[in-house]
Amino acid sequence: MEMQPLYNIKINCAYCENEFSTSRVRPSLKRAIRTDSDFCGYYRELNPDYYVVRICPSCGFASTENSNDRLTERQRNEFAKHIGSRFVKRDYGGSRDWDNALETYKLALLCAQTIGEKERIIASLLHHIAWLYRYKEDHEQEQRFLKHALNSYIKVYENEGAGDNDARLMYLIGELNRRVGAYNEAVKWFSRVINDKRIMDAAMIRACREQWALLREEMQAKGEELTEEVQG
Repeated sequence: MEMQPLYNIKINCAYCENEFSTSRVRPSLKRAIRTDSDFCGYYRELNPDYYVVRICPSCGFASTENSNDRLTERQRNEFAKHIGSRFVKRDYGGSRDWDNALETYKLALLCAQTIGEKERIIASLLHHIAWLYRYKEDHEQEQRFLKHALNSYIKVYENEGAGDNDARLMYLIGELNRRVGAYNEAVKWFSRVINDKRIMDAAMIRACREQWALLREEMQAKGEELTEEVQG
């Protein structure tokens, strides 16, 4: 008997406490056939990123596994006023296509911004939306959401300070700057990772060196003058 690529998990809604089912892609099928330099994955069959967001079919509260599982009274009131009262009941628990996935991410982003969710979660949602547009080769919308994600990641760095994922976060800020054409800003972030003796993450240091070299090639190809910072 062939194993189904999707399986269901049970979630308790953080807002209305309703239990609902949502689909996930089996771990054995989650291996990407290739991955972009900002960690966007491409898959042979189902894209597990389509199933990251869980949406309660009763009230419309959208979250991810990293979201808070309890809401404050203020958060509950904000959600009820701005989203819950307008939600048209719909079940996203089954198979999802690109359009469904985009709807779930945009609803999750709206929920996160409305209740004042952690900036790291907001940044990740914005970045995933940019990836969705990349899959469709919609460069304009991809760039728009990459810029929003970049601003959000910078807030994470400024507000959360140093942490275990600092090198990866700094690399991402550098890489998104490169992708939106802010080359000098990109170099500043790559340089921080490479030159900070406290950072021991060899993979991120190597990635920063590689993207810095790519950035120089891109500038030369466009006939842009290489500043001292870019030349290193």
